[in-house]
Amino acid sequence: MTEAVKNLGMLGAEFRNERRPAIIDLLDPANPRIVDYPEYHAACDAVARGLLAAGLVKGDRIGILCSNRTEFLEIFYGAMRAGIVPVCIGVLLPRDTVQWIVTDANLKLVFCEDSLRQQLPDGIDTVSIDGAGDNSLGSFMDPGPFEPVATFGDDVAFQPYTSGSTGRPKGVVLSHRAHSWVAETISRDRDFAPSDRMIVAAPLYHKHAMNSIKCVLVGGSTVVLMRKFDPRGYIEAVNQYRTTVVSGVPTIFAMMMQQRDLLKDRDYSFVRLATMGGAPATDALIDAVAEQFPQADIVQIFGITEASAALFGRHPERKPRPRHSIGWPIKGNEFRLVGGDDETFGTLLVKGPGLMNAYHNNPAEMRKRISDGWFDTGDILRRDEEGWYYFVGRGDDMFVSSGHNIYPTEIELMLERHADIDQAVIVPAPDEIKYSVPYAFVVRRKGTELSEADVKAYALTNGPPYMHPRKVIFVDALPMTGVGKLDRKTLTTKAAEMVEQAKGVPV
Repeated sequence: MTEAVKNLGMLGAEFRNERRPAIIDLLDPANPRIVDYPEYHAACDAVARGLLAAGLVKGDRIGILCSNRTEFLEIFYGAMRAGIVPVCIGVLLPRDTVQWIVTDANLKLVFCEDSLRQQLPDGIDTVSIDGAGDNSLGSFMDPGPFEPVATFGDDVAFQPYTSGSTGRPKGVVLSHRAHSWVAETISRDRDFAPSDRMIVAAPLYHKHAMNSIKCVLVGGSTVVLMRKFDPRGYIEAVNQYRTTVVSGVPTIFAMMMQQRDLLKDRDYSFVRLATMGGAPATDALIDAVAEQFPQADIVQIFGITEASAALFGRHPERKPRPRHSIGWPIKGNEFRLVGGDDETFGTLLVKGPGLMNAYHNNPAEMRKRISDGWFDTGDILRRDEEGWYYFVGRGDDMFVSSGHNIYPTEIELMLERHADIDQAVIVPAPDEIKYSVPYAFVVRRKGTELSEADVKAYALTNGPPYMHPRKVIFVDALPMTGVGKLDRKTLTTKAAEMVEQAKGVPV
């Protein structure tokens, strides 16, 4: 008989009678909505009852197309209580991609904000998250007690779609079993407790924010939920709600640290944890964050949609984590580094309890990425002599110049040690002789007069010649994707256009 597993929709259910805030919703910052644990769990139950009353059955898939707000979480966790599989759709995706996901996932119903309804194909049933009429979420919900649907083995919990940087996005099938383990593991690793308040501004449809919510629910904590990231609004919310946990990709922290007028002379000793994920952080950024949040444990995290964020964490004996390390292997996982000169450097392969079931409707990609139970992450890592792991870069980002493998993050970390550089991004530009060469997009520290020659000289002094940027482009801000990561694709395209323009070729 297949083993029964915890229904992921019930995360935090042990706190359902505690009159403490589960969510402080800043959809309208001037009028925050405070939702306590009893109200949140009652709403999840009402969504579950409504789905079953509408005729949906265990295993059916529904879509969620909306920005960060309380209703997103109520629908997401309520659906899983009923055994229904929520599919989160990115609000910034183009219309044809949204429609492809609706078809690929065979969605029975989509909960959406009214402003996004035009993104969906004709004929799909929808429920309005904004409205108050017959087709609204309020009328769809069926208040009352609910016993969660029993879940077993690898029953599917939810299905995110990857960013699809190459081709169509891929549906990642994730189970109740795997992500109940993930939620408990990362919450315990980061010591979440009822006294914590965590601010979340990353989009909820992305793994970074969703893992944060899992930590909050398991810990019985409170999430301060922003509709989207704004550096000044983020800092103001941290101040107002005295959030004990701050998180984001390094770019978000860099943008925060640039708001010096808001940060100056403020006491942030209440912040106990600052988590950075998605890319390495520079020494200068880590030092700035440590100075701003003097009591915070600054942790660089590493996660993959297909293999979870429960891969690396703190040392089992609480030994201090080396600077830039993504952590110590979490018990239960197995790792291999392949393709490098030895077993301490290369592409990460992983086995573990947080691994996905499959790619939805995509057996060819499954065969490409999983062999004998080992998942190929595509990420380049290294391991030091003691056993700590470090992120080097995405295999997709690596490029070759005159026979040298160049990992952009290595150059970026070096450049951002310069006192007059706030941010730097390295991308490949086509070259007839060297195949490709590094171009640098740089954000200068305000008030400085840094020149292109200064940057090149600094790079040549602090790194091998082949790594120095052949051209430096100064920008006021770096482009970001909808999930808050650096948009390398846009900058790579811009570099290629600049090369063609230099040849006198129209683009």
